[in-house]
Amino acid sequence: MPDRTKVGMISLGCPKNLVDSEVMMGLLTKSGGYELTTDSEAAEVLVVNTCGFIDSARQESVDTILEVAELKKTGKLRKLIVAGCLVERFRSELQKEIPEIDACIGVNQLKDVLAVAGPAGRAPLPIYSEGAAAPELFLYDETMPRLRATAPATAYIKIAEGCDHTCAFCIIPKLRGVFRSRSPESIIREAEMLAAQGVKEVVLISQDTTNYGSDLGLKNGLAQLVEALSGVDGVDWIRFLYCYPTNITDDLLRVVGEHENICSYFDIPLQHASKRVLSRMRRGGDREHYERMIERIREHVPNAAVRTTFIVGFPGETDEDFNELIDFVSKMEFDRVGAFTYSDEENTFGFELDGKVDHQTALQREKRLMKEQAAISKRKNRRFIGNVMPVLLEGRSKETDLLFQGRMQTQAPEIDGCILINEAPDDFQSRPGDFVNVEVTEAHAYDLIGRIV
Repeated sequence: MPDRTKVGMISLGCPKNLVDSEVMMGLLTKSGGYELTTDSEAAEVLVVNTCGFIDSARQESVDTILEVAELKKTGKLRKLIVAGCLVERFRSELQKEIPEIDACIGVNQLKDVLAVAGPAGRAPLPIYSEGAAAPELFLYDETMPRLRATAPATAYIKIAEGCDHTCAFCIIPKLRGVFRSRSPESIIREAEMLAAQGVKEVVLISQDTTNYGSDLGLKNGLAQLVEALSGVDGVDWIRFLYCYPTNITDDLLRVVGEHENICSYFDIPLQHASKRVLSRMRRGGDREHYERMIERIREHVPNAAVRTTFIVGFPGETDEDFNELIDFVSKMEFDRVGAFTYSDEENTFGFELDGKVDHQTALQREKRLMKEQAAISKRKNRRFIGNVMPVLLEGRSKETDLLFQGRMQTQAPEIDGCILINEAPDDFQSRPGDFVNVEVTEAHAYDLIGRIV
């Protein structure tokens, strides 16, 4: 039997991109000709799945590609394949400026990873050019092989691809195409397969999760889907991320409130509070609508955690606009907040707007916003002190082997804080994926400290 080619995968960007990487790894390993390695120095083929959303993500992608390209001189690397969003934006430039790249495959060409990674001696690698016919829009399903890269007990399920919104700051619809949903049956079957593998938490993701099923003619599609998933044996937590603020329906709130295994957690990127800025962003809703929505969530799901993100420094944002955002954050007391400075992206509506905010001012605003939120988060976290909470154990802490680490239902993987466990019974055995009861003893702005009881 011939030796298998060692292949490595470097996945950058969001969880949606990670699912694409897992599908490519699944295709490669299932073919039988490849052996996955996490050691880049040992890899004969390396795939870099890139992010091209904003400037900092693009820079990280380019830096990673250049670093990997050096392995053609110092390591065993024979082929460098670049995939993902950056390819969709800069395919020709990448191939011209970085000749070490052997092939570029876009977000709709994931299945071509087998062709371009082919063993030595095959026909020349196909190089997809901008002049080539556009591939059919890609949407994976449960029949495709997938090699998960997340913690054993947690898995992402991409329920849809693409986006139909025209937000002024976002290039994603031009990169990933129109919104298209997977069938409910496909998603449920995948959840059942994951549960059979020991997955306890499934995280539903897409560019606009609350729009799920609209293209299939479903009304309240997300509510119907998560209610159906709540009946899958073995799945203890169902979480959904990336909700559009005007699509949080009473049906969805009812379903979350009625089922214990649907996480009381709402991730809703609001982006701003000023009506004038939101209008220039081409976003739906305004501050009054957002406040009513959050009040509805807290009324229907009293223990819900609400996470949001904001963009500061958007073209035309004045001190008055920013102060309104600060006032909004102070009043609503979100459980989690992420803040980003605006990135001026070509081929977006925002790129053509006047009133650009200088980068230093945007950075100062980001810092002030996060300082405000840190005080809110710490104050809200203190309410857990003395309570015993069910926690999904993830294993030893990433910071130190002296601590265990886990998450409550109201903490999403990777993006939120966690519970650090500094005390456990003498006979306690760490089993990642187990649920344990943890008494919270300390609270910080992002993480909690507790002991297993």
